[in-house]
Amino acid sequence: MSDSSAIVVLVTAPDEEQAAGLARRLVEERLAACGNIVPRIRSIYRWEGRVEDGAEALLLLKTRAELFERLRARVVELHPYECPEVLRLGVEAGHEAYLEWIRASVASSSD
Repeated sequence: MSDSSAIVVLVTAPDEEQAAGLARRLVEERLAACGNIVPRIRSIYRWEGRVEDGAEALLLLKTRAELFERLRARVVELHPYECPEVLRLGVEAGHEAYLEWIRASVASSSD
């Protein structure tokens, strides 16, 4: 697996439990190798003309680039937000054994 094939996807959720539920579903469905949850982040953002300030959890998903569109669609389907954050970040380099684990843990593009 080349390093450029691995990606990290950022998803915010209303709380840690909902982030965990999303992570579990995506890992079970083999769209993500794993999901790390960063609880209790504070998000300040503009929504519908107002500046909002609230607590959220951040979900960091590891997967392959070829699965991003399927993962993105599934997050949007499962997520409670009207407009969920789903951001794809490329991985420039990494521990080769870990990158291989990601590849082995997720579905192939034809699954």
